[in-house]
Amino acid sequence: MFLVMGITGKVGGATAKHLLAHGKEVRALVRNRERAANWANQGVELVDGDWNDSAAIEQALKGVEGAFVMLPAVWAPSPDYKEAKGVIANYVEALTKGQRRRGWLHFRRWARTEPAGSG
Repeated sequence: MFLVMGITGKVGGATAKHLLAHGKEVRALVRNRERAANWANQGVELVDGDWNDSAAIEQALKGVEGAFVMLPAVWAPSPDYKEAKGVIANYVEALTKGQRRRGWLHFRRWARTEPAGSG
């Protein structure tokens, strides 16, 4: 099972499509089930929540092998980027509580992260 955040967008959707095409199970953290209904029809497990709720992120991460997480677009950020910093803090809190083997963070480029000691 892999968690994909941003599944209703282009990058998250492409990630989910790739995983499904390779026979992987996919879970998605979604704010709007109606927008994600097409994914549910393809077998994706939908979890209600968003990037502002570390408890929802933690719940969505339970039992996954890996996660694809994205920072949401902020078109008019504050000078100190508090919006992005808050989202990152929620991700970090949830990711450090959960047991995961792999995770991918998407900012402007792909960056693969591995838990400490995983080689």
